[in-house]
Amino acid sequence: MIPGLAAGLFDDAAVFPPGNAPLALAVRAYGGRRRVWYAGLVGPLVVPAAAVPRLGPLLPAGEPALPVSVTFPDGPAGVPAALATAAFLPVEVRSIEVAVPEGTEPDAFLADLDAAVEDAPALDVYVEIPRDARRDKVIAAIAGRRRAKFRTGGVRAELHPGEDELAASLAAAVAAGVPFKATAGLHHAVRNTDPETGFEQHGFLNLLLATDAILNGGTETDARALLADRDEDRIADRVDALGDARTAAARAAFTSFGTCSVTEPLDELIGLGLLSAPDPGDPDRTALDPSTPDDRAPHDRTSHDREDHTA
Repeated sequence: MIPGLAAGLFDDAAVFPPGNAPLALAVRAYGGRRRVWYAGLVGPLVVPAAAVPRLGPLLPAGEPALPVSVTFPDGPAGVPAALATAAFLPVEVRSIEVAVPEGTEPDAFLADLDAAVEDAPALDVYVEIPRDARRDKVIAAIAGRRRAKFRTGGVRAELHPGEDELAASLAAAVAAGVPFKATAGLHHAVRNTDPETGFEQHGFLNLLLATDAILNGGTETDARALLADRDEDRIADRVDALGDARTAAARAAFTSFGTCSVTEPLDELIGLGLLSAPDPGDPDRTALDPSTPDDRAPHDRTSHDREDHTA
C-alpha cells in the first residue's frame, strides 16, 4: 500500500539528463516496473515530443497503454502533431509540459497554447514557468486553466534556483491556486551538496514541506528556511507529523517531480522511515524481471544536452 505522501510522486524521466537512458530501455524498465510493489509511486514516463513517433515499435502487443507526459521545450507549435501521432499508438498521454520560449510574451504564448490543445480539452497541461520577470504574470495567467512546472536544477550550477527564488515561485503558485510539478535537480529527498559536481540541490521533501507551510499561512521566509534545511531526521519527522489532511493538500499542490531514477528516491523514503517495503518473503514484493534494465545504473553527469531538453 503506497501512502498518499508518495503516490504518483515520481515521474519517470529516465531518458533525460543526467540519466540519459536509451528510449527502448526506459520503456522496457517502465513496463517491468508495473509489476513491483512500489508501482503506485510512479507517474507517467516523461518523453520529449521528438521521441513520440519512435514509441510504436517499442510497445509490446497486449500490454496496457503506456502512460506518458510529453515535453515541448520549444513552445506549443509541435503539440498538435505529437498528439495526432500519439493517437495511433498504444499510449495514454496524461499530460504535456510546454516551455515559454525566450522573448515570448505570456499573452501571445497562452494564445498559441490554447490553440494547440483546442482538441484535447481534458489534457493536463503544465507550463514551464520562465525564471525571469515574466514568472508572476505567467502564473497569474494560467490560474484555473493550466498547471505550472518549475525547473529546480540542471546540468550547470546556475540552473539550480536558490531558496529565495524557489520560495517566491512556490508562494506565487499557491496564492494563485496553481498546482505544479518540479523537474531536474531533485536527486535526493533532503537538501544537499552533490559530492561530484558541487551543485546545491534541493530536496523533494523540503519542497513538500515548503509547500505545506505556504498553504497553511507561512511566509516566504518560512519556506526558505525549510528549503535550506539539511537535517534528514528533522525533515523526516516534520513530514511524518503532517497528518493525512495536510499531506493530501500539499500533494494536491505539488503533484510530482521528474526523476531519472525511481529506486534511488524510493530507497531514501524507506531509509527515512516514511515508506515501508514488504518483507523479502512477502508475495506482494515482486522483483523486477532480471532482463529489465536497472535504474540504479550510474548517471552520466557529463551530458552536454541543452538544459531545456531535461525533463
